[in-house]
Amino acid sequence: MAKYKTEKLKLWDRAKELRHRAYVDYARAHEKGGLRWAGGAWTLDAIPRGLGDDVWSITSEPYGASVSFDKEFSMRCLEATEKAGYVRDLCSYMRNYWGSILLNEFVFPDISKEFPKPDFIFQDHICCSHAKWYQVVCDLEPGIPMFCIDVGCAPAMRADGDQFQYIPIPKHAVDYVVGQCLDGIEWLEEVTGRPYQDELLRKAIWNHIRSTSKWAKICELQKNVPAPLDEKTMYSLYVFGTLGKASQLGADFYDEILEEVIDRVERGIAACANEHTRVMSDTQPPWGFLKVFRYLEQYGCVSIGSLYTFGLIGQWELKPDGTWGAKTMPPSIDAIPTDREAMLATYVEWEFNKPEWQHFYHPALKSAMMLKVAREWKLDGIMLHYNRGCEGLSLGIAENRLALQAAGFPVMSFEGNMGDEREFDEARTVARIDAFMETLGVRKA
Repeated sequence: MAKYKTEKLKLWDRAKELRHRAYVDYARAHEKGGLRWAGGAWTLDAIPRGLGDDVWSITSEPYGASVSFDKEFSMRCLEATEKAGYVRDLCSYMRNYWGSILLNEFVFPDISKEFPKPDFIFQDHICCSHAKWYQVVCDLEPGIPMFCIDVGCAPAMRADGDQFQYIPIPKHAVDYVVGQCLDGIEWLEEVTGRPYQDELLRKAIWNHIRSTSKWAKICELQKNVPAPLDEKTMYSLYVFGTLGKASQLGADFYDEILEEVIDRVERGIAACANEHTRVMSDTQPPWGFLKVFRYLEQYGCVSIGSLYTFGLIGQWELKPDGTWGAKTMPPSIDAIPTDREAMLATYVEWEFNKPEWQHFYHPALKSAMMLKVAREWKLDGIMLHYNRGCEGLSLGIAENRLALQAAGFPVMSFEGNMGDEREFDEARTVARIDAFMETLGVRKA
């Protein structure tokens, strides 16, 4: 007999529709006189929105993940990239993306048979692959202008043992990034021939703030027992913040989904009907094998999320009582300055706060954040993915494992690759899950 009530998300079909629409808008932008641009999921995507409401983007990491989910197409992409001379230990999202260009095939053939070439590239750089990713794209598709902003210049946290504290962002760091943003706006006007509209930028920054704060609030509700969502479902929801944090549709959708998750908590609706064990994962999952999260449910185990799902787009702060919660939004768009440089400073300061940027500076920051989640979300254990497909987010993961174990949390590690199925052993991973559940004293239902 089920321990808790469970039901499908009411907005599930709406989520699928919006995700499909994002790729349709990009691929078919030229049919309506619009522009297409490419950049990463962490790109300061509010900035190109100042060119008009008909400017659409394709973000590289979500696209690479979509390719990874389609195992047959992914294999052809990876093989095409290797045939072109790129080595297998590079970012697997990047290799899938390049392979799609080399094959000139879009992962969504119902939208476009050919890969839709962007009109320009607007990227930022904190991960070791970000700028280089699009330099190669420019080689593969000559003639695409590219602009890249260096954002890896100041942590927003410091670690204090197994705790962390937020620290002020130095003014010179904010000024450094804002200066690049101002240069980028001039560059956008030059390469597109369009006048820039500051009011559209201001609106986009407000949507960005709404999206990132509301997503963190949704993740904060996962502290509830039973958890209203499971991590596999969260992957289909967090994606809107990676497709376009500054999108009006995305920000409005997070308002809607937050209301539904609050309702699930109030009515005691669970993601896992027999939840009695709670874990979290780490970094990107092996996208071709998401069924491992469903396998956990046979043990009454739910993965409530991870620092990756919480902090890739979510913005957080320490509350007065010391708990970690969604970063407080300004009361309205009126709090955002109207002067271009001042509004960009507001935007940049907000972005510097991103949790997933912090551990590029030191693994102790990631360990402290993971311990915060483990304690406040009432976890029984942690699953660490030694992800060969992402050098950036896997950096320091062995140190994270030791810190979590030293704090008394059981840790299971498994090897794999977010985007290359050849490096994931499903049977071995399932066997490790079985052994881990045994150490936690958990049996299959």
